[in-house]
Amino acid sequence: MTDSADNAVDVVGVSKIFGSGDQEVRALDDVSVSIRQNEFFTLLGPSGCGKTTLLRLLAGFEHPTRGQIFLNGKDIAGLPPNRRPVNTVFQSYALFPHLTVGQNIGFGLEMLGKPKDEVEDTVDRMLKLVRMEALKKRRTSQISGGQQQRVALARALAPHPEVLLLDEPLSALDFKLRKEMQLELKRLQNETGITFIFVTHDQEEALTMSDRVAVMRDGNILQVGSPRDIYDRPAERFVADFIGDSNFLRAVIKDVSGGRARLALDAGMETEAELPDGMAESGAVTVVVRPEQARFLDGEPGARETVLEGRVETVVYFGTDTHYHMTLSSGERFIARIQNDDRGERAPEQGSAVRVAIPTRAVQVLKD
Repeated sequence: MTDSADNAVDVVGVSKIFGSGDQEVRALDDVSVSIRQNEFFTLLGPSGCGKTTLLRLLAGFEHPTRGQIFLNGKDIAGLPPNRRPVNTVFQSYALFPHLTVGQNIGFGLEMLGKPKDEVEDTVDRMLKLVRMEALKKRRTSQISGGQQQRVALARALAPHPEVLLLDEPLSALDFKLRKEMQLELKRLQNETGITFIFVTHDQEEALTMSDRVAVMRDGNILQVGSPRDIYDRPAERFVADFIGDSNFLRAVIKDVSGGRARLALDAGMETEAELPDGMAESGAVTVVVRPEQARFLDGEPGARETVLEGRVETVVYFGTDTHYHMTLSSGERFIARIQNDDRGERAPEQGSAVRVAIPTRAVQVLKD
């Protein structure tokens, strides 16, 4: 039993090892994380990082080699899937094509032995929740992919599980529908109050829907935080590189005062930034700057801005903004993302020499 009354899930020191000897694969390596009640929590990372393995451990499809898993304070690591108050939505929706939408949603309730009237009432409530009342009697083989995804969600939500696990359920949808379903999932989570644990490798999905995100790599959780925390204050280079576009610049620490370092950038002027805890106060470091923090400079920089000089190599138009790919005087690559507007300002052309200003607050020193 844990003391974390506000947590829906507590994963404590969990490792999962497949195989042995030369064939041993450590899918999870001493992972600990707490997921709060009524939270939309996302496990984010590249293929093979361990996020789906962790989800399968929560579902009961795999069992940990070491460690404990608590659901609402109760150790469930040894329970089979059918005895856990969780449901899972997979990439393939696994619907019964010969059954109607309503029959698919009610199937799990019938297997639990619920009374017919209760099943019918719950099915109607779930159909209303996912806005599919008119399709109750249509077979799932006769509806679209987005509608099938809603049916799979309704079926998983029908028994009102304590936790809903979602294993990349949007990956098969086209771009526009995926955007719509991101908002739909967040709405469903808010309306039901159920804890959602979502697995994805898509950074935009994670930033759009999540209350908090755990970034994973090589069986470890590198950072847990709100989407804004993860994006604005990445804990290390991998997180900064994986979440959004980033510019990485070389620098040398000149001196440190009050936890802030004065830095000499290879690419230009001096700047300053906070040092991460435990980092040495001298030597070479890497700093990160997000592309949208940059602006092209015509006159003098502001008091709290650093100037970089370079040449535009490629201009890429994205509708809402334009990306300028540059080579700096240091030889480093740099991207500036400038919002498109109608102010009539002259935009740099390919091949032109430019000066770029970045605010001091946008510069962050990274752990490699």
